Amino acid sequence: MPDRRLAVVTGGSSGIGKEICLHLARAGWNIAATYGGNHEGARETASQLDEAGVDSHVSACDVGVGADLDTFFSEVREKFGRAPELMVNNAGTQRWSPLLELSEEDWDTVIRTNLKGTFLGTQKAAQQMVDAGVRGSIVNIGSGCNKVPFPELVSYTASKGGIELLTRSSAIELGRFGIRVNCVAPGAIEIERTKLESPGYAATWAGLAPMGRVGTPSDVAHLVEFLASSKADYITAQTIWVDGGAFSLPNWPYENESAGDRS
Repeated sequence: MPDRRLAVVTGGSSGIGKEICLHLARAGWNIAATYGGNHEGARETASQLDEAGVDSHVSACDVGVGADLDTFFSEVREKFGRAPELMVNNAGTQRWSPLLELSEEDWDTVIRTNLKGTFLGTQKAAQQMVDAGVRGSIVNIGSGCNKVPFPELVSYTASKGGIELLTRSSAIELGRFGIRVNCVAPGAIEIERTKLESPGYAATWAGLAPMGRVGTPSDVAHLVEFLASSKADYITAQTIWVDGGAFSLPNWPYENESAGDRS
């Protein structure tokens, strides 16, 4: 059997992160994944990775704490004996609150996990790639709010906007090592969390997206796999939206009018 490549995925116990882990495993990657407090979800991910027949390591890790990530990467190095070829910074959280009511604690939690966690994951994975001479790929998971600010999600929007510029800056610095850095920005994706937040989530977003449906975690995972492949070898510093066109649709007042009615 050919030597399997190694992917590190943060936030792999549920939603998009879990699907990225399983999708890459089915494509032949070994997987090392972090998770926060979702122990049951982490056990399910680990079990399904075993069923996929790949080597895996799933471990609790606070991605916003450098020492925790150092420990995690040491465990990965000990188990797999190599640097990752792919780093996916997916771990994230959000706090719903109007700007005038958002607490400093909630702001710090979101920025620390989403933006600082992506910075630390990028830095530590890239250092391993550079030390091992690996021409790797780093994929940061952004959001539709990279393009459109989300109401009552000011800290989340700020963190994801920061990830987009962090992606571009990192790509510029790491390009000379053959390391590519891109951002995948999902729009409305139906996962367990979004189903709980809004029972009509899929129907609502299907009606708003030009493609006529809500997104799935697989839609995101397919793009991550492509960006990790040699087919994307000259693609770096890009943000690619996976939103069915929803966040490119303008607030256009003439949608239901004929051209003759617009004068």
